[in-house]
Amino acid sequence: MKKVFLSAGFFLAFIMLSYTLDEKESLPEWFLPLREAVYEQVLGAEEVYQVYEGVLAKTNELSGAGRFSLSSHCEYLMGRAYQYFKNEKKAIEHYQKGYDEALQSLKIKESAEGRTYLAENLSQLCTLKNTIWVMAHGLDVEKFSKQALNLDPRAVKAQYMIASRWIYAPSPFSDIPKGLQMMKDILNGDYHIEKDDLFNLYVSLAYGNIKEKQKELARQWIDKALSVYPGNQFAGVELLSDLVQ
Repeated sequence: MKKVFLSAGFFLAFIMLSYTLDEKESLPEWFLPLREAVYEQVLGAEEVYQVYEGVLAKTNELSGAGRFSLSSHCEYLMGRAYQYFKNEKKAIEHYQKGYDEALQSLKIKESAEGRTYLAENLSQLCTLKNTIWVMAHGLDVEKFSKQALNLDPRAVKAQYMIASRWIYAPSPFSDIPKGLQMMKDILNGDYHIEKDDLFNLYVSLAYGNIKEKQKELARQWIDKALSVYPGNQFAGVELLSDLVQ
């Protein structure tokens, strides 16, 4: 599939116009173009990096724990972008920086947000590091996520990371039916679920159902994921390819 890349400036303007003022977001409005660029996957690597630089510059204008927690999430998103473009070295660099920024945030102030961003960067490092490193650090993802939930029981990202462990962990450490039910419980709960979290829930439900050989259910979840981010290549190409194997 040939991709048509848009300019970073055009994409940023488009994203800002696409949000209405009454949409509830925990992230600042100026942060959203980076998240959208990473998940929409219509920009090239250099264009995503331009968006990242602009968002990071605004993040660095802040002070206190909030600055470092937002910077942590910014690094995480850029890591996800590089991972999508198969540049694992760059992805690891950004995830590691995101992990360090979350630690800095927590040194200033303990928070569910800081614990969540610590866990999310670590979770992706675990997908890229070697087995020995993962064995030493992998369980901390769930530990940090539970610490976030102790501070804020409604932290959806933390709940998602705990649930995803059961779906993505290699056998015999996985329990896919358990993970799928936990994902559905999040969707059916009384939570505000932000756009990227909703997409990740749908993708994980699709992936889990593919593993369980439930292809029709998997296709329904893929369709839901693509209704959130139509341009996403992981959902629109890789998962659909897994579906037909």
